[in-house]
Amino acid sequence: MDPHHLKAGSETHYEDPGYYDQAYRRRREDVRFYVARVRSELGKRPKPVLELGVGTGRVALALAREGIPVVGVDAMQPMLDRFAERLEREPKSVRSKVTLVRGDLERVDLGETFRVVTAPFHVLNHCYSREQMADALGTVRRHLTGRGRFLFDVRVPNPDELRRDPDKVYKGRDVTLPSTGRRYHYRERWDYDTVSQIQTVEMAFVGVDDPTDFHMQLLTHRCWYPAELGALLHYEGFRVLQRWGDFEGEPLDESHDTQVYLCR
Repeated sequence: MDPHHLKAGSETHYEDPGYYDQAYRRRREDVRFYVARVRSELGKRPKPVLELGVGTGRVALALAREGIPVVGVDAMQPMLDRFAERLEREPKSVRSKVTLVRGDLERVDLGETFRVVTAPFHVLNHCYSREQMADALGTVRRHLTGRGRFLFDVRVPNPDELRRDPDKVYKGRDVTLPSTGRRYHYRERWDYDTVSQIQTVEMAFVGVDDPTDFHMQLLTHRCWYPAELGALLHYEGFRVLQRWGDFEGEPLDESHDTQVYLCR
């Protein structure tokens, strides 16, 4: 897979944090799950949590509002800037709980350890090879205390998506881009490389009133199958304590589109 393609697929969807927040504003069940699990793991005296791929703070802000300190790492400066803007509207008691760091999840080294490390909302789907996943898990190991916990989720590969015709364009609802304030026709095209196991979604925004007003985002995900991921975690020194198929605690089976892990 072309590295330039993967770079674009790791970045362009996150260069417009206003649209990102708008697109995922109804996604709340994972936030509730992470807050509840982190509180359970930390007990009555919350210590700082490390969140890899903190983004615009969907999960981290909820933790900070609960009084839990969060160190948030992200590679995309626009996402961190958006989170910083959100924090400015919070009381000082919440702002003081958040530390933001720009860094790559495969290489960052903060020189400290945490009782809990999280990687919410498919962050590890941006590890496109076994080597990249090993490096990311190495980052987690470096930052975990001896009895620390690693909590994360990734997608379950969806056969219906993977066999979609790459020459077909799928129409979605019209959207308003916050960056321009204008309405756009939304279109998607899906492709899947069976050798690299990388899924690509091309997202096109075509101006309703001006078709020359055109924006494109690319999103790439490595499909990590449950058995494959379990083996990788084992060989990288992690023990899977629990695995769920959703954020309500249901066991993972063929009906689920998410796999959620608690590891040590």
